[in-house]
Amino acid sequence: MNAAPPMAGASRVQRVRHELKRRSLQVLRVQAPSPRVRRITFSGDELADFVSLSFDDHVKLFVPASDGAASVARDYTPRHFDTAARELSIDFALHGDGPAARWAQQAQPGQAVMIGGPRGSFIVPPDLDWHLLVGDASALPAVARRLEELPAHATVFAIVQMPHGADRLPLLNAAGRQPLWVDNLAQCLDALRGLPPLTGEGFAWCAGEATDMVAVRRVLLEERGLDRRAVRAAAYWKRGAEAHHEHLED
Repeated sequence: MNAAPPMAGASRVQRVRHELKRRSLQVLRVQAPSPRVRRITFSGDELADFVSLSFDDHVKLFVPASDGAASVARDYTPRHFDTAARELSIDFALHGDGPAARWAQQAQPGQAVMIGGPRGSFIVPPDLDWHLLVGDASALPAVARRLEELPAHATVFAIVQMPHGADRLPLLNAAGRQPLWVDNLAQCLDALRGLPPLTGEGFAWCAGEATDMVAVRRVLLEERGLDRRAVRAAAYWKRGAEAHHEHLED
């Protein structure tokens, strides 16, 4: 076990609340950066006061339910936001047969959509001694955004479960950072165990399937000896459940 001292960096994490409001937008363009991802860019004047301060912010997207008689809300990470152009891009992982995935597959420019939030931002300081990012396809938008936003000199470890090679596209960031792609949870946990000692100020951010993230968090706390205050683990989805999203704590 690589023991580490308490992480003072966790005490500098900021939680910022935003005014909660809904915005009516239109689909501007639809792209397919990989076979199982749709990148949809929305536009509209109501984005004039949109704020997204953290790489793991979430907006609620309201899409038609399966019966077409109502709408359901699903959480998504703002992948990119252009203030001047008033454009917001979201990446949709096309796994399963949920209402949001179905909507993303048929989305066309000009379609109207409603979003809400973000409700708040969880801001991790960029000047830590190290940053660890762990996730699966559902977390890739947040991981990619974080890799882009961190300074070029930052020490970053990123591990992403992505079993389909065609979806492992190079990420565009000035520092040339790329994740370590793994096929499954076992490989992810082995990669975590093989990391160099994580000492000094640092923060581990993890998101993905619920049971997988429980295992990831356990390795970080019990085997790597990280301070629990320096680990943020979230379940973005859960096998067999709909609209599952929770932060994992003791």
